[in-house]
Amino acid sequence: MQAFIQGIGVGGSLIIAVGAQNAFVLKQGLKRAHSLPIAALCSFIDAVMITAGVAGLGHLILAFPLIKDIASLGGAAFLLVYGAQALRASFNAQGLDTESTQGADTLRAALLTTLGISLLNPHLYLDTVVLLGSISTQFEQQDRHMFGAGAVLASFVWFFALSLGARYLTPLFKQPKAWCYLDRFIFVTMWSIAAALLWPYVKAMMG
Repeated sequence: MQAFIQGIGVGGSLIIAVGAQNAFVLKQGLKRAHSLPIAALCSFIDAVMITAGVAGLGHLILAFPLIKDIASLGGAAFLLVYGAQALRASFNAQGLDTESTQGADTLRAALLTTLGISLLNPHLYLDTVVLLGSISTQFEQQDRHMFGAGAVLASFVWFFALSLGARYLTPLFKQPKAWCYLDRFIFVTMWSIAAALLWPYVKAMMG
C-alpha cells in the first residue's frame, strides 16, 4: 500500500506540473470538444510509458547494482532540481492563459494534436520511463507493480478530472495564487521522495 500511495504521489506531481499538454487538455475541456477521448489518450500514453519504465528499465537497473545506484542518486538529484524549480516558480506564478492554446475542433485534429504534444515532449520519456522506472527499483517485485499502478491511476484521475472539471477549474487556475499553491505542493512532494531515495545511502554512511 505504501508503494501504491508513493506511486500516486510521484506520478501525480510529475503529471500536474503546468505545461503545454495540460493547457491543451484544459482548453478542450473548457470547449467540451472531444475532452473524453483526449483524456483517455493522454492517460493511455502515460500508462504505456510508466509500465515500460517499471517493467523494462526497472529490470535492467536491478540486473546491474551500479546502474541502480547511479539511477537512484540521479533520480534524487533530478527531483531536488525539479522541486526547486517548482518552488521558484511559485514565487513568480502566473495565471494560465487558455486563450494562447489552440483548440482542435475535429476529433482527428484533437487526437493528432494530443499525440504531438505528448510524444514530442522529451520530458514524457524522462519523467515516466527513466525517472519512475528508476524510483520503482527501490521496491520488491510486487510493490514495484503497485508503485506503477499508483502512478497510472494518478494519470487517469488527473486527465479525466482536468477534462471534465475544466469548466470549474479554469476560473480558479487563471488566478496566479492557485498555481503558487500547486507549485509548492509539487516542491514538497518532490523533495520528500528525494529524501526517501537518499536515506539508505545516508544511513549506510552513518553506520
